Amino acid sequence: MLATLGFLRLRGHRPPVVEVLHCWLDSWKGIGLIEHGMSWQGYDLQLTRYDEQGWRATFYPSGVEHSATSAVGSAWERTPWRAVQRAARAALRARANVR
Repeated sequence: MLATLGFLRLRGHRPPVVEVLHCWLDSWKGIGLIEHGMSWQGYDLQLTRYDEQGWRATFYPSGVEHSATSAVGSAWERTPWRAVQRAARAALRARANVR
């Protein structure tokens, strides 16, 4: 999952397979797929819209009271799918650094 989320960060000329990833994951269905994958990894997702300003996605360890101090991955973006993608990557990277 971490590799897939990393490919979504590529800028400039992207190979066709990366374009397909964007078509697949830059959507509400993509948010659901990432959320489901992260739940298997032991995370809960909180996704909040702030008027027309943007979206905040935050991942927490499953079963833990959700507070700012328990968050392991968070991101603010203009679109909900970019926020979820960045927050998931941050959570997975934090987990990799702990091990």
